[in-house]
Order: sequence, then C-alpha cells, then structure tokens
Amino acid sequence: MATQTYLPSIFNGAFGTRNPFADFRGFNDELNRLFNTRRATTSHYPAFNIYSNDEETVVVAPLPGFKAEDIDISVERNRLTLSGSREKELAEGEQYHRRERFSGEFKRSLTLPFAVDEKQVEAKFSDGVLEIKLPRAAEDKPKKIAIKSA
Repeated sequence: MATQTYLPSIFNGAFGTRNPFADFRGFNDELNRLFNTRRATTSHYPAFNIYSNDEETVVVAPLPGFKAEDIDISVERNRLTLSGSREKELAEGEQYHRRERFSGEFKRSLTLPFAVDEKQVEAKFSDGVLEIKLPRAAEDKPKKIAIKSA
C-alpha cells in the first residue's frame, strides 16, 4: 500500500510522511498571534462561500460585528469587490490582552465565472452574514442553436 507524502521524494525515508516544517509553521503562527503582527489581508478576509448555476452566482461572507453601512460592494462585468472597515472596540485607557477578531479595513476581489447583470445584483445582510446574488448577464448566457435539417 502506497503512503502519501507531503515532501519531495528526496526526503522520503528520512522523515517518512511527516512534514518537518509543519512545527515551524505552527510556531510562526503562534508568534504572529502573540505579537499581533499578522493582519487579515485582502486574500484572506472575509472568507467566501461561492456557488453558482447557469443563472446566477451566490457569494456568502460572514462579517460578524459589522453593520451594513460599514460594507461596500461593487460589481463590474465579472469582477466582485467587497470592502469595508470596523474600528477597534477599545474604550479610552483600555489595551488588548489578546486580539483575534479583525478590525481595520479590508478589501477583497474575486473573478466570477461569467459576466453579471449589475442592475439585478441583490445583497442581504442578516445576523452578521452577507449574501450577494449575482445574476448572469443575458448576453453571457449560453444560446441554444437550432439545427435545420435539409
């Protein structure tokens, strides 16, 4: 039975299937968390769930603690951009003991699988979850071609 490895074949045998660098990654993550040097980046925040069919694409993004007025959505052809900001939650004279929730500004863009009808886009924000429905543009929908027989 073959085993899966995470490393190039030159490392097989010396480390087996264990990745020796995984411990370093975990250590680095802890240091970043401890010193608050890692911030949410445009490629990581917010997380998206995206699903589509022939008629539309739906993007769902959890944004706990945000208000609808803190979020901006823009669509151009097949490009969705989501941006927003949330201020720190500290009162005067307080300081963080530990901070794991996002604060500050974010901007995230993604390319959709087809052109969007910008006039029909709908967004709903409820219980900290943003849902964006992006209908496919009529000119981008597949056309059925009738075959004529001779």
